Amino acid sequence: MSHGFELEGAPQPGALVPRNAALAFFSAALDGLNRWVLRLSMVALLVTAAVLTYSVVTRYFLKSSTDWQDEASVFMLVGATFLTAAYVQSLRGHVGIEALATLLPAGVNRVRLVLVDLVSTLFCSFYSWKSWSLFHEAWTEGQTTSSSFAPPLWIPYSLMAAGMSLLAVQLFLQTAVRLSGGEVQKAAV
Repeated sequence: MSHGFELEGAPQPGALVPRNAALAFFSAALDGLNRWVLRLSMVALLVTAAVLTYSVVTRYFLKSSTDWQDEASVFMLVGATFLTAAYVQSLRGHVGIEALATLLPAGVNRVRLVLVDLVSTLFCSFYSWKSWSLFHEAWTEGQTTSSSFAPPLWIPYSLMAAGMSLLAVQLFLQTAVRLSGGEVQKAAV
């Protein structure tokens, strides 16, 4: 698991490194996109913190109501959460229970890993498709939140759909690398 202290661009210990040139190119391109999205999400989190601080100060000291700050913050948090999921997956940073890995023979464990990656890819692809359906529905019907500010719902739905699409592509790539016999990066000693 990554703890944030690794060199940028260096393969993580335990990460699969594509042997196939096309998969290596696709992996590098997706990694570049994920890192760009990560930086954008960091900025969104800083802006969210500033907006929420402004909201608290305005409500407490100026006794003024704030109607846009909460929804803007939620939208930015939804975007940051979903859009960075593919980056976290590229580091294998999501929660993984490896209790079975130590009990299973190596060959059976490889099959288990492929099945987990495949099922995860299928689930995230379905979730992505449903998210794009929600986005389309919100866009065509002009859906908004029920607050007095009433921002359009296509904004968080588009962020959720884009993030899940990136995650599905990341999982698909990792599955393809694993099936093509990708090499496991060993931890530096």
